[in-house]
Amino acid sequence: MEQTYDVIIVGAGAAGLFCAGTAVARGKRVLVLEHGAEAGRKILISGGGRCNFTNRDVSAANFLSANPHFCKSALAQFTPVDFLALVEQAGIAWHEKTLGQLFCDDSARQILDLLLARAAGTDMRLNARVQNIVHDDCFRVETTRGMFAAPALVVATGGLSIPKLGATGFAYEVAKRFGLKIIPPRPALVPLTFSGEDLAWMQPLAGVSVAARVQAGKRGFAENLLFTHRGLSGPAVLQISSYLAPGQGFMADFCPSTRLDAALPDAKTRRPKAELKTILAEYLPARLAAHFANAGRMAELPDKTLRALGARLNAYPLTPTGNEGFVKAEVTAGGVDTEGLDSKTCGAKNVPGLFFIGEAVDVTGWLGGYNFQWAWASGHAAGKAV
Repeated sequence: MEQTYDVIIVGAGAAGLFCAGTAVARGKRVLVLEHGAEAGRKILISGGGRCNFTNRDVSAANFLSANPHFCKSALAQFTPVDFLALVEQAGIAWHEKTLGQLFCDDSARQILDLLLARAAGTDMRLNARVQNIVHDDCFRVETTRGMFAAPALVVATGGLSIPKLGATGFAYEVAKRFGLKIIPPRPALVPLTFSGEDLAWMQPLAGVSVAARVQAGKRGFAENLLFTHRGLSGPAVLQISSYLAPGQGFMADFCPSTRLDAALPDAKTRRPKAELKTILAEYLPARLAAHFANAGRMAELPDKTLRALGARLNAYPLTPTGNEGFVKAEVTAGGVDTEGLDSKTCGAKNVPGLFFIGEAVDVTGWLGGYNFQWAWASGHAAGKAV
């Protein structure tokens, strides 16, 4: 027997659950279909298990999209202040880290519990894999848990990142079936890999973290950079990874607070007997300083050499050969082309009643709570429209 609802939401992640809660609050009969065995698996591992649930300062400038203006409407309808109000109403203790990032004091489970509480009253079916979708006078969805129908269908199945958590290309398949275009998906907020001489000098530094500034074109980020056995990671590198085309390099300033081309010759004048690695270690982590200080005492080094070394450390060219892929990517860039969606509702312009929200859409946030805020905002926009 076919069961009927006002809206069917496919995907019980951040965007899908928030959409469900918004729709239920409007008195809608809501079915949530989740192909996994539990809801919100990606929420539970986020922020090191404490969930960076939003950011104090959110604007369209914090997102990548073929249409950088698309996200403005949804973000304006539901803001970080709105979500923080829900967090405080639920009695969840939170704290602010650097750059406006808001985290739970205790556990990401609290955010998932908040979402499930908002969505109480929905019919949630876990282990429900969608097998077919037919659209006539409504959307008829055939699943491993039965047949369901509704006049509205919301696709909230995310992107391709972290396949071990169940990520698939389902949203893209549905979008193409209904005539929407796809911006080619690619890993974003992802560690970068290197090879050859670059990898050879990076590998011995695995585990070293340095406060750096990275720059690609006009886009730059000042956060920690981490050396790994395969290349580079850390917040600064994850951020810049989203903006790099294949084969594109970037610059890393390993000491953004100091002009080393001036500081090193000055140190030579003041401390000629000091070793270069000792001086460099005042500006860089000791292991990184030792790597670049393959010479002896300051007095033995020409000012020209010190200036050149300083300038290089403030603008070190790096060209990755690849990245760690969707397995390690925090999010997926690209996705359902916003050209085919209404910015106020996230509904498909050519298919009334069909909506795409969250990571499935070509709206990708920076590291720091922005992708969760897009999940809440897009889920809210669709939940108000279904």
